[in-house]
Amino acid sequence: MFVRGIRGATSVTENTPEAIRIATRELLRTIVQENELDLSMLVSAIFTVTKDLNADFPASTARELGWNSVPLICATEIDVPGAMPLVIRVLIHTNTTKSQTEIKHVYLGAAAGLRRDLAAQ
Repeated sequence: MFVRGIRGATSVTENTPEAIRIATRELLRTIVQENELDLSMLVSAIFTVTKDLNADFPASTARELGWNSVPLICATEIDVPGAMPLVIRVLIHTNTTKSQTEIKHVYLGAAAGLRRDLAAQ
């Protein structure tokens, strides 16, 4: 058993609680499905949002999905000039028997352009 990191990101079109919840829900469900994750094996998750997203916490959506025993934290992404706006990112740590190359990173919406190399796996 190893601890592996799984990266993911998605984008929204507006800074509203509903837009953030919908996008976060889709991102987390896709990561869980693609990596065949068992929620009891999750170690922690770190969410970041671009500075233009402050209407809701992505971690709140994870809690709604049953991630109640998983340590979660939200932070603001570094505000690099010219960076893609309206992006939610996550780094999930999980216990797994999968190798590093078997992990499937998930990039949805406009955020797929952030890491085409990982999104294509």
